[in-house]
Amino acid sequence: MKRIGQIFRETLVTRVKDGVGQKGCVFVVSYSQVPASQINDFRKRLKAAGADVYVSKNSIAQIALKDLNQSVLAEKITGQMAFVWSQADAVDVAKALVKFAKECENIKIRGGLLDGKILEKDHIVQLSELPPRQVLLAMLLSTIQSPLTRLAGALSGKTQELLSILKQLSEKKGGN
Repeated sequence: MKRIGQIFRETLVTRVKDGVGQKGCVFVVSYSQVPASQINDFRKRLKAAGADVYVSKNSIAQIALKDLNQSVLAEKITGQMAFVWSQADAVDVAKALVKFAKECENIKIRGGLLDGKILEKDHIVQLSELPPRQVLLAMLLSTIQSPLTRLAGALSGKTQELLSILKQLSEKKGGN
């Protein structure tokens, strides 16, 4: 028969596993000596970006990450830490996270996961510098469309030239 404490710990491990396993992007953040008002502001900014902040005991987080075969990320769990996870655009979340980490020196980005791949702090900073997803998709679409637009322009130009030559011939032969 399980004790209540053991059931509670298993529930917490399951919650961390669900959060890490089911979210598109997960970031690990450490914080120390951060006032509650700044933590609340941190949560609000990340909530606006579509992310949730979850504070966990280190031992619980390490057990959950090792169960998910994420031992590299489990090694980054030290001190006071929190998970930031989201199904929203990872770029928006990374921007909010990096911006707040620059404003508050006691918040440090340790690493993260993006679609199952480990991210180091440098990768997260690079991710935050990318344009939003909609802008990237628009850039991709314009790149794909560009050759087709040039082809249509070239064909249209040749058609215009042909019509001009036919008109000149018609006028030369005494037509309209």
